Amino acid sequence: MTDNGALGLVETHTVRLFTAADPLVLASGSTLGPVDVAYETYGTLSADRDNAVFICHALTGDAHAAGFHPGAKRPGWWDNLIGPGKPLDTNRFFVVCANLLGGCQGSTGPSTLDPATGRVYGLDFPLLDMADFVTVHRALLDHLGIERLLIALGGSLGGMQVLEWSLRHPEQIANAAIIAASSRLNAQNIAFSAVARRAIMDDPDFNDGRYSESGVLPRLGLRTARMMAHITYLSEDAFSEKFGRTPHPERDKPGFGIDFAVESYLDHQGKVFIERFDALSYLYLSRVMDYFDPFSRPNATDAVTAEPVNFLVMSFDTDWRFSAEHSRRIVKHLENAGQPVSYRNIPSPWGHDSFLLPVQRYHDTLRAWFERTLREGLR
Repeated sequence: MTDNGALGLVETHTVRLFTAADPLVLASGSTLGPVDVAYETYGTLSADRDNAVFICHALTGDAHAAGFHPGAKRPGWWDNLIGPGKPLDTNRFFVVCANLLGGCQGSTGPSTLDPATGRVYGLDFPLLDMADFVTVHRALLDHLGIERLLIALGGSLGGMQVLEWSLRHPEQIANAAIIAASSRLNAQNIAFSAVARRAIMDDPDFNDGRYSESGVLPRLGLRTARMMAHITYLSEDAFSEKFGRTPHPERDKPGFGIDFAVESYLDHQGKVFIERFDALSYLYLSRVMDYFDPFSRPNATDAVTAEPVNFLVMSFDTDWRFSAEHSRRIVKHLENAGQPVSYRNIPSPWGHDSFLLPVQRYHDTLRAWFERTLREGLR
């Protein structure tokens, strides 16, 4: 670790948390084993084990949140937030980030081999629930010898995981930050994901989820899904500022190819995505988001009412994928449950992607909140 804000080289670890003999019992009642999980840690766990922070990643994230892997050109996806002297200061906090169950970056998912058949699970992989992510997170904490988190933190799908964890197991979390997230997707959100999944499943190379056995990938479908998703991640102002109606520099004459700079950007994002993410994981993880509706459960807030958590809920004023109304709904339910909640709607031109960016007011707010958690400790 260095002192200039950079973590330097980091290593991804993999641990087997559940086995065939002692499987993971899913919320659906299905069982899954073995279950491997990829994770990274940054900083040093204190002697009292009271400085642990768990990062929950978004839909297409992974365990590599900060620092560099050997040979990598880019740092982890939240490197602007995590590191020595940064808002989440690894000289003071011990940070853990794990790849989700159902993911494709080292954790067990639908592209993993099914030991019962010797074939990739494919669409035979069981459907997942937000609670299943939390069960695996908690098993990882047991493996690391951490009983209670100082902070659980996440944006988008990551924030949804933090909310689920806080409602079901508040005794394990002292402070929870839920950023640019939702407690219940609206019809428009579900519609975007439905079109993305349809693009993947209608790709001629999808092969009912067994594309890897044929040595192919549903490239066109996955690329289209990512291109459409990127449109929802940026605000109209961000698109206008970055691209406007600027023609693509290699455009010869008007046609149906890549005529505008924004088309080139989306095409690039789609192509890059194919190389790092699996189509089956996209299907499974996006579907979990569709069904997430924790406050509809009977007695949903009973546990957290008995064991309060300090919440920070944040939204961004140009985020139209998960608008401020989604965050305010979370705040309302938590306030009704008597929870100590701070809410901030941060000005930012960058839309939903703002939670990944070094927006000054956003980082200043987090830094101040992190400082307070350290002063108050685990209570």
